[in-house]
Amino acid sequence: MAEDLIKWIKAGQTLIPNPLLMHYKDLGLTNTDLVVLIQLLSLVENGQRFPDSQLLAERLDVSREEAYKAIHQLMTKKIITIETSTNEEGKTQDEFSFDLLYEKLVYLQEEQSKRVKKEKEELSSKDLYRLFEEEFGRGLSAIEIQTLDMWLNEDDYPIDLIEAALREAVLSQVYSLKYIDRILLTWEKKNIRTKEQVEKESRRHRQNQSTNSSDSENDDEEKPVPMYNWLKNNNNT
Repeated sequence: MAEDLIKWIKAGQTLIPNPLLMHYKDLGLTNTDLVVLIQLLSLVENGQRFPDSQLLAERLDVSREEAYKAIHQLMTKKIITIETSTNEEGKTQDEFSFDLLYEKLVYLQEEQSKRVKKEKEELSSKDLYRLFEEEFGRGLSAIEIQTLDMWLNEDDYPIDLIEAALREAVLSQVYSLKYIDRILLTWEKKNIRTKEQVEKESRRHRQNQSTNSSDSENDDEEKPVPMYNWLKNNNNT
């Protein structure tokens, strides 16, 4: 029993990428193609860089001709290639390459990530439209929806930055997308691209304003902090 376990351990393991198991059908592979591919990966990882089709046939329990056709099928589907290299002795040698497979899997993973991101952005966009309608107390017009789409897709403003600009407009009691657009343009000129940068700039302005007025006002007196007028500040620069 112990000897069998040792043999099993020495036989090694074959690394099968999870994306391959999840996306092999997206690559146009059949279940048979997948089994053949896994067997080839196993042989290559065990030192058989260019295994004979007979060896593969024995593992698959098929004829040598069927094994050869299976390999050719994977090459036709651009999953594997045969690369020729020169060893240290100057002799040429062939070996199977799985680079095309890995490139396709990486591409599929990236596309999936893009789809997930796009779906999240679409959901966030709908929330943004609802937020504007709630703050404006009415539905958005077609032109206003087009403006929001332009901010998101053409100007590439982050959603949280648009929300921050909306908040500034609401605090100023100006319910106009033109006003909000001017705020966003002002921030763009100041290279402000995140909600955190907006808050940091607002704090800096309030601190400067508080410092300038501290000499003429009583420290114990409670004073409202005036809102940062972004547009006025921009016009003065």
